[in-house]
Amino acid sequence: MAKLRAAVIGVGYLGNFHVQKYLAQPDLEVIGIVDANPVRLAEIAAKYRVRAYLDVADLIGNVDLVSIVTPPQHHFEAARQCLEAGVHVLVEKPVTVTVAEAQTLVDLARNRDCVFQVGHLERFNPAVIAVRRRISQPQRIEAQRLAKYQKRGTEVDVVLDLMIHDIDIVASLINSPLVEVYATGSTVITGDIDIARATLRFDNGCIAELSASRVNREPMRTMDIYQPDSYISVDYLNHTLMVGKQDPQGRRSAPHEVNFEAETLTRTDVLMDEIVSFVGAVRCGTQPTVSGEEGKRALEIAIEIGSQIRRRQAQSKMTSAHHA
Repeated sequence: MAKLRAAVIGVGYLGNFHVQKYLAQPDLEVIGIVDANPVRLAEIAAKYRVRAYLDVADLIGNVDLVSIVTPPQHHFEAARQCLEAGVHVLVEKPVTVTVAEAQTLVDLARNRDCVFQVGHLERFNPAVIAVRRRISQPQRIEAQRLAKYQKRGTEVDVVLDLMIHDIDIVASLINSPLVEVYATGSTVITGDIDIARATLRFDNGCIAELSASRVNREPMRTMDIYQPDSYISVDYLNHTLMVGKQDPQGRRSAPHEVNFEAETLTRTDVLMDEIVSFVGAVRCGTQPTVSGEEGKRALEIAIEIGSQIRRRQAQSKMTSAHHA
């Protein structure tokens, strides 16, 4: 089996781990890394004993697949260069800055017959995989993704940084067209949206309530799913899943009569799982777990949520100024 040649574009905090995971693959050769910061580039190149490149163009012709782990505003150009050259791409979320850019990349990947995967890491979370096995007819989903403040990730708003994970999960679980979005939010520390709440209504009647904050006192990542015959509660941080079911005769039980089963999920290296999945799709010519089209869909919803929040903030300022 010929070794595939891999490279990582952008070796900041997360890109460093991408290099690590690729190096652990026996059927891969890491031919190099790219970063705009020459100091960081030299540091990671020396750490892993891989070749350093200052420009994506220098990789073309020498590489089969890449991870793009740059800041989001650089995703499009790096992915475009690679896909045009027939290089398979795994790009971190959000896929691009605009929906038009995402569509361009989706079309390019299709025309060049390239695997184009988006790094929605939570799809590889054992909790999400366990939920997918149990979901049948979701009527309501409530998700909370709250984090303590840290500077990393603040180049985008909280919707694109945190909430987009739950947007992608919900959209993949419900599998019905989105018909309505209502969103509110607040700016607290960064000058951009730090707290967001969104209600998504789907064509099949399912409603999803999403909350995200990057200025919370304690981290919290939960999802609750309500179905006619069951209630599923996921705690991502503690790796637990609770499933409440109605009685065996199929009668609806009162809340205190629901039988709950607890399941502790096996922790896995989700980034390794994601990269193994990507490499497998490249080698076998199969569809990736999270396609470019799905990455574009999550981005589209996230942008609509962010736009609504900014419009409401602007209206609120105008109203305050009018009454001043």
